[in-house]
Amino acid sequence: MSPLCGAVSLLLLGGAGHEAPVPFPHVRTIPLPGHQVSFEAGGEEAVRFHFGPDSPRPFVFPFTGPSGHRLTRMGHPHDPYGHRHHRSIWIGHRNVNGLNFWEEDEPAAIRHERTESLTDGPESASVTVQLTWQDGDGVPVLRERRTLSLLLLSDGGRCLDITMVFTPADTGVTFGKTPFGLLGVRVAKTMSVADGDGVVRNSEGGVNEEGTLWQRARWVDYTGSADPTTRAGIALFDHPENPRFPTYFHVRNDGWMGASFCYAEPFTLDSGDSLSLRYRLYAHDGDATPDTIDQRWHEFAEW
Repeated sequence: MSPLCGAVSLLLLGGAGHEAPVPFPHVRTIPLPGHQVSFEAGGEEAVRFHFGPDSPRPFVFPFTGPSGHRLTRMGHPHDPYGHRHHRSIWIGHRNVNGLNFWEEDEPAAIRHERTESLTDGPESASVTVQLTWQDGDGVPVLRERRTLSLLLLSDGGRCLDITMVFTPADTGVTFGKTPFGLLGVRVAKTMSVADGDGVVRNSEGGVNEEGTLWQRARWVDYTGSADPTTRAGIALFDHPENPRFPTYFHVRNDGWMGASFCYAEPFTLDSGDSLSLRYRLYAHDGDATPDTIDQRWHEFAEW
């Protein structure tokens, strides 16, 4: 082979010291019409991210466990209209400079500006988007860079990592004191305590709503039957580098849990400041023991 042909071959392979691209990595992000991105693991959809203008805020649905069962649902099973803002997995806040980014039919909305990157890999894939939290006139109040990453674990579990970086759009932003925000999760009806055979546990030994509501914890786990023969669960992790760690959790027996960043007090971002937050949703089959979940949390804490 001539030196020129060798150089061309290296360029086609990505250059010296670079591996050739893998045509079909095990974990992939697939852009879809209608402002959606599907995360596939081994050719099967595990997560779908929705960020179109038909919703007042982006959300994730479905989120499937290792066995392929959907672990979340859209809306409250007994109040689908009043809780239609419970869109599976979502980010929002009830009071940002007095604007409501939590409920439906509010003038404020979180809008997708652009998709920054999509990555694939043997064990993980991610999407990074730029979002704008804007008032009813479309004036930006808050800017957010959000990354969603699907990670497959060696024990068969899978994780959805959500990383957010917030910056004020102009003169400063106050996240008001409220139990509603920032991260909400609505689990499948059959996994709830009230309508299924679910059990809620937290890192501090609390059980169900009575032992976990408004309690600070490193994690909360919601486990129940995903179908008549399969039990599965979702654990929501708070990261130790997040301000106010460990967070307060908003947990109900009716199938909902959330990380309440401003439960106790407001949080103000001055112009030029930024706020970074990281959370993980750990999906597992079976009744994972508290020790197992705690081990998975420690792995997240070191990331």
